Amino acid sequence: MKSGGLLESASAARPTPHGVAARGVPASEERSPSRGAAPMSTYFIRSRIGKICVAIASASPTEMIQNAEDISRENHFLEFRLDYLPNPVAAIPRIKQFLYERSEVTAIATCRRVATGGKFKGTIAAELEILEKAALAGCHLIDIELQTAEHMKPAQMQRLRSRGAAIIVSYHDFENTKDLDRIFQRIHPFQPEFLKIVSTAKTLSDNVTMMRFLDRRRDEANLIGISMGEQGTISRVLGLRAGSVFTFASAHAGEETGPGQIDARTLRETWRIDQIDASTRVYGVAGNPVRHSLSPLIHNMAFRRETVNAVFLPLQTARMNDLLTLTREVPLHGLAITMPFKSEIIRHLEKTDALSEKIGACNTVVRALDGKLYGFNTDVAAIVRPLERRLPLPGARILVLGAGGAGRAAAFGLAEKGAEVFICNRTPETAKKLARQAKAKFIRRDQLAKSSFDVIINATPVGMRSMKPASPLEPKEINARLVFDLVYNPIDTPLLRMAREKGLPVVTGVEMFVHQGARQFEIWTSKPAPEEEMLRVVVHALRQDAAAGRA
Repeated sequence: MKSGGLLESASAARPTPHGVAARGVPASEERSPSRGAAPMSTYFIRSRIGKICVAIASASPTEMIQNAEDISRENHFLEFRLDYLPNPVAAIPRIKQFLYERSEVTAIATCRRVATGGKFKGTIAAELEILEKAALAGCHLIDIELQTAEHMKPAQMQRLRSRGAAIIVSYHDFENTKDLDRIFQRIHPFQPEFLKIVSTAKTLSDNVTMMRFLDRRRDEANLIGISMGEQGTISRVLGLRAGSVFTFASAHAGEETGPGQIDARTLRETWRIDQIDASTRVYGVAGNPVRHSLSPLIHNMAFRRETVNAVFLPLQTARMNDLLTLTREVPLHGLAITMPFKSEIIRHLEKTDALSEKIGACNTVVRALDGKLYGFNTDVAAIVRPLERRLPLPGARILVLGAGGAGRAAAFGLAEKGAEVFICNRTPETAKKLARQAKAKFIRRDQLAKSSFDVIINATPVGMRSMKPASPLEPKEINARLVFDLVYNPIDTPLLRMAREKGLPVVTGVEMFVHQGARQFEIWTSKPAPEEEMLRVVVHALRQDAAAGRA
């Protein structure tokens, strides 16, 4: 491992494997006499392809070519997933014509059998016949699963090679990430032009395993390495920096050909995959769940707008040790901490600001040059300031629902401003403990309908998209002048709708979310945050989500 971290070594200094020279070397200079009629030059292919291959999975040849036409306007590297078609052979003439008319396109043909994770129900012989026809039709590469290659006779492989397309031998593990070197040793004897290994990430650390493998083996082969699944996003974005020649993307959201696959536009516009290099700093939002978090959207936008060479990733995990391993090994330069780690993270930090220490909750972590982690809390100001703009806080009666990280931030921050704070939590003992610590008061759930407040704050996750129950309170329990829901997705939560029906003004979680995110950006970069733009993109994204839900 390099002293600067797993992914901070400069890949440009690496020699290219299999004799692959720099771009621009004539194709005629790479011919392997031991292979007879050599497949298409690896030099030639690597000079044509970008960092993203867009997989096209369609139900008919007509739809497949139409999708290819649309996608090729922005992406010239495509994979035709022939196994998604009821009759793959029927698409071959259409693909041939398409490639003839679109000479700028580089194409992979794949016809993966059901037994190896694909859709094709035919035999190995039928698969090979389809791939052979695809090669003759002009596809530049053909993808053969390792299990298929191991059942092929040497003559079959030689025949396939003689059709002129480069060979990818691939392996997919849909369960785990394990023994990648053993898989490499099984594939390598076939001497494919490209060697593809795809595992499944069950933890964040599995991404480290994949990227260590890529970094270790990158000089021995043209490698493509990806970890599938929700927790494999890191490998899809950072794998190129670790040594993967390219990565795969779906044509559009909802058209994924593998678990966790990201659409091409998101990879380019949100993750800025084309700009990631050895000096790119890596940040992320850590918690469980973070699937619907908009933190990556606002921070990647802010990095782009302020010309910061950085990328911000979702880090889904249920274990602190898993997060710490990733933080150390990548390494990560900063973290946005969310449920359930805001309190647990503190004991793993070198030092925190006074606010985090007092509250016992931290939502922002910075990695210093010496590798040590330091913590801050931006939640408090993001809760207090929206309320200060609307009412005097000294003496205000404020109900805080929840005693987790956000609840603690609200309780301490508002009590410090002189508010009379009441804590209600699903677990009364936790609420009582927080009330003692923050000099607040404990209140039972059965007392709420008979009580009145100036402000009710929902600091629980109840109300988040897909979460049940939908609201932390019933209408009869909403007795306040103002309701503030810290949940920001959806933008209009069930609690806020009930408050509006009672004629009450509300504060959405978006205001708090953007404010705390802007402060995080400033802590990490020492630059002013583009807060108005951050607010705009969040509101736009949430409205799009709401519209899609209604469609």
